[in-house]
Amino acid sequence: MVTWRCTRRCVGNCVYCSYVPKFAKDDEVSTETGKKIVDEMYNFGAKWFGISGGEPLVREDIFEIIEYAKKTYGMEVSLITSGFAFDEKRLDLLTKYEVHTAVSIDGDKATNDVVRGTGSYDKATHAMKKLGEKGLLDCIVTTMNKYNINVLEHTCQLASEYGGKMVVYHNLVPVGRASDNMIDLAPTPEQYETALNQLYDYEVKYNRNKKNNNFRVNVYSPFYARIVKQRNPTKFWDWFTNEFLGKCTIGGDYIGVTENGDYRPCGFHEGYRLANVKNKSLKTAWEELQTNPLHLKLRDKSQIKGKCGICEYREICGGCRTRAEFYTGDLFETDPACAYIPQVMRENTELFQKKK
Repeated sequence: MVTWRCTRRCVGNCVYCSYVPKFAKDDEVSTETGKKIVDEMYNFGAKWFGISGGEPLVREDIFEIIEYAKKTYGMEVSLITSGFAFDEKRLDLLTKYEVHTAVSIDGDKATNDVVRGTGSYDKATHAMKKLGEKGLLDCIVTTMNKYNINVLEHTCQLASEYGGKMVVYHNLVPVGRASDNMIDLAPTPEQYETALNQLYDYEVKYNRNKKNNNFRVNVYSPFYARIVKQRNPTKFWDWFTNEFLGKCTIGGDYIGVTENGDYRPCGFHEGYRLANVKNKSLKTAWEELQTNPLHLKLRDKSQIKGKCGICEYREICGGCRTRAEFYTGDLFETDPACAYIPQVMRENTELFQKKK
């Protein structure tokens, strides 16, 4: 899959969203360029056309572009919605084109509506119910924050109730409005540590208990790999290689397209752009990314500094580089959201205490 963030417009007002008022409709590519983006994805080898936002359903031409992807190339289409712009007409079109649809929600009604606004929980669950009835509810997505950090299993319960095929938990990355609200929103490292261990329990419970559920739990957080390695070392490498979706990708393992047609190497970082669909093919942008000095350096985890740089789990984790840059100003510095103390630091502390 390659994902196109087709718009940053939205009718919602979530406190961490990447929507910013200055990114208006004028910054979006035309319908024809939207179809060219589909061409580029197909020529690149992608079998799935992913659509994100903002709120994709506010683009007036989104179903014309979806139809193009389906009829021209036979691509599978995946789209994420908040439910804010969801209605029967759009449901009919999602059904017509068999769009695998994800719904984002952040906790139970009380915690979700703090972050997303009063009434947003009801809109999201209404969309889940309708999509579930049509067999289109592909995924439910939750971003961890300090309000929902203690009610994360609620997302699994919703997927079980409405027939979702997957649950995804994101850690909070400071982009968009979140960069202005991190003090109010960001869980502490200790809260993340507790929550990620709970998510491992949910992964075991829901991924393996097929009698009651038919969906998978996935965690988009680099240091979740360390949690799994500690909890289940025997099966770790198979899981890490074939199932883990939370690796930091800015080192050249990801490419997406923005609303104005720019290519970018991270699904969160707004500052690093590679080229634009109007003047360079996706395949060429990808090939150039693989030899880009900055991204080769990012791929080499021996370049990471601070606590992350000396951690024994560095090669499977390495932290979130975007978050590290936000807090420290340096892409290669320690990710401050991780509570883990590397073994070498613990040993040196113990040695110092013995000498005292």
